[in-house]
Amino acid sequence: MPQLGGGRLGSPTQLKHRSQDNGLRLATVLTVVSLVLFTLSSREAGSGPISAVRGGVQFVTTPVRAVGSLIFTPFQGLSNVFTNLTADQESLSELQERNKELTARNAELEEAEKTAERLQSLLDLQDTYSLQSTAARIIATSSDSWSSTVTIDKGTLAGVNVGMPVTDSAGVIGQTIECGPTSSVVRLLDDENSSVSAMLQDSRAQGMLHGSADGTVNLTLIGSDQTVKAGDTIVTSGLGGVFPKGLPLGTVSNVSRRSGALYLDIQVQLLSTTENYEEVLVITSLTEGQEATSEDIAAADAQDSATASTQEGSADDSSQASDGSAADGTTGE
Repeated sequence: MPQLGGGRLGSPTQLKHRSQDNGLRLATVLTVVSLVLFTLSSREAGSGPISAVRGGVQFVTTPVRAVGSLIFTPFQGLSNVFTNLTADQESLSELQERNKELTARNAELEEAEKTAERLQSLLDLQDTYSLQSTAARIIATSSDSWSSTVTIDKGTLAGVNVGMPVTDSAGVIGQTIECGPTSSVVRLLDDENSSVSAMLQDSRAQGMLHGSADGTVNLTLIGSDQTVKAGDTIVTSGLGGVFPKGLPLGTVSNVSRRSGALYLDIQVQLLSTTENYEEVLVITSLTEGQEATSEDIAAADAQDSATASTQEGSADDSSQASDGSAADGTTGE
């Protein structure tokens, strides 16, 4: 009986070796062909038959590749979205916490920058007017409706006493009226009990700056013969020896003349508002040249005398008019 393994096909071992030899030969042939084609293609410089065949293959397969790209691109996007959605929750929490820290830090830096700008403005004012002063911070504002005050964090232990002027970077804001060891109360310029010797910077006409119950501020005792217009600057006059001469107070916002009145009605817009008060300077003493000079005092006296003369002249005119009416047998009605 013939054996199954004795035919032409050979044994399984022989078949295996034969298959390996065939695969090796095929690989060798393909390698050689690839090398030959690569060499020929390089020599053709893009114009030979092989290059033409390659270009044709690319032309035929380009639409297929484009369609494949369109098909698989959405799936790639969905894969990215899925990857993001399934990101590690702890990493996301860390990023959120870091973002909060950076936001808070940025706010701190911005606030520090603004504070530095305000303090620099105070230093500039101090240098410009050669002020003897101590810096303070406002810690509270008045809570009632019949007074306008703020509280600062400096008191007698820091050399602050009652009656000292207080200014921010724009100009005078008020005067201390109560002082404790570590804090003081400052009456603001718009308080109805506030009164500061002041003058118009250009004309040097002198008067008094008064607050009022409704919060408006007025410059009084400026004769009706003076030329005053909106926008004129008002500064401290230095009279009385309390406020240094020349510190800014405000600007004229409105001027009116009443018939027969000796003085102008002048409303004032202060240079600083309560919302802007944070850091301030308390002027502890006046230096040479900051008080009103003898010429300033003489000018104030002359202004008062001129006003008094005008008032007496008006009274005499009124009296003569009355006498004339009586002589004519008429009345002033």
